Amino acid sequence: MKTELIIRSNSSDIDFALLKDGKLVELHNETLDNKFSVGDVFLSKVKKTLSGLNAAFVNVGSEKDAFLHYHDLGPQLSSLKNFTQQVSTGKRKEFTLKNFRFEKDINKNGKIDDAIKSGQNLLVQVVKEPISTKGPRISSEISIAGRYMVLVPFSDRVSVSQKITNTKEKERLKRLAQSIKPKGFGVILRTVAQGIKVAELDKDLQYSMQRWVNMCKQLPNAVAPQKVLSELNRASSILRDVFNESFTSITTNDPILHQEIIEYLERIAPEKKSIAKLYNSRVPIFDFYGIERQIKASFGRTVSMKKGAYLVIEHTEALHVIDVNSGNRSNKANSQADTALEVNLISATEIARQLQLRDMGGIIVVDFIDMHAADHRKKLYDHLRKEMSGSRTKHKILPPSKFGLIQITRQRVRPERDIKTKEENPNKNSEVEAPILLIDKIETDLTKILEKNHKEIVLHVHTFIASHLTKGLNSIQMKWFLKYKKWIKIIPRDAFPYLKYQFYNENDKNIR
Repeated sequence: MKTELIIRSNSSDIDFALLKDGKLVELHNETLDNKFSVGDVFLSKVKKTLSGLNAAFVNVGSEKDAFLHYHDLGPQLSSLKNFTQQVSTGKRKEFTLKNFRFEKDINKNGKIDDAIKSGQNLLVQVVKEPISTKGPRISSEISIAGRYMVLVPFSDRVSVSQKITNTKEKERLKRLAQSIKPKGFGVILRTVAQGIKVAELDKDLQYSMQRWVNMCKQLPNAVAPQKVLSELNRASSILRDVFNESFTSITTNDPILHQEIIEYLERIAPEKKSIAKLYNSRVPIFDFYGIERQIKASFGRTVSMKKGAYLVIEHTEALHVIDVNSGNRSNKANSQADTALEVNLISATEIARQLQLRDMGGIIVVDFIDMHAADHRKKLYDHLRKEMSGSRTKHKILPPSKFGLIQITRQRVRPERDIKTKEENPNKNSEVEAPILLIDKIETDLTKILEKNHKEIVLHVHTFIASHLTKGLNSIQMKWFLKYKKWIKIIPRDAFPYLKYQFYNENDKNIR
């Protein structure tokens, strides 16, 4: 599979588009003034404890106080508080935990008032960014993510990603991690660590250790609330999480970002640094790679799929609802049951992509087309699980209910990507589908009409659209002729609204 990362940078933010075989599968945005990214570590100040919720509100400098539940304190809270105090006051100059005396674990079912007090300084990490009216969700169980492993201070535990299923490989990774990890630190081996040699694991571990040391050096001069460790910039963090051997190019329009990517690749995969490319064309980078068109087609309320099927995606305060529709496609399958299965499988693939693309979190309910055969329901369930297996976000999928609904829960750590796809109607005070999608829609209808074997097909469209379709030797009209081996006559119509079009046959009969 060909994998490309396209990075568009401007003065205020950076957009990241991940393409697999040319199809947009992930879209991320980093606002340059974003102060609360997942993974950032703060020296915070406890504002107040809430015994009824067994939680606390904590000042990390955000507009809304961060929320810290007792279960997010971590068992080694006492050791963390003691270490933070020693470092902050200058009593501890050495930041490894080799000679550090660990405190007893806190009670798993204890009370927040017994663990932390108002006005107390506390080292915390952002686990969920501010969403809507809520402040960040935080934890005092600090972890530092590397490419192959996650470093966990004040722990001795070594664990391996559940996605690594080979028992021998799990044992190998555990054995290697035990041999290289520093005393007082635990590690979690990530899925990408599979097959990696000990030298690479150690190099990754030392880099994370250096980040821990750099954070500790800031504590003596830090005044709460203050960020003491930033997550990697989004380019590096995305590369850390998704980069693999299938990457064929990483392209950006920003020279500084281009250099940062080369330096990062030199550290994690020096043999791949040549795939970093600087984009210099006058054509906007997202337009050149067809990303803008895909964004317009993917983020609306209705999402079209092949063979005429489509999804309708609705959002409520409590959940997301996705309705699967077969459209008015012709039934070429053997039976209605086979058609329902075919559409549902196509839809499951697109739904997995949509969840990743929009970063939809919380509860998602999908209303698939009814299927009465148990083996068809199982096939759909297994297919959806397979399509979502590559997602880095924690999720759970329940089997289809007797009403044909599939429920999905997906962890939400950032605000959902919400992009406005409709545009102002040139003729009326309203909004219409983006014109960029009109040509795709016309061609979809054209492919269905061509199945009927009409002697002649004539397309009537607004004058502007007609000009766009017929412009130049390599026009869209000519591409259609080469693709379908049939000439489509195009008639400009001044009386048509901007987005209206109609097809006629050789008898001047309206056929679509």
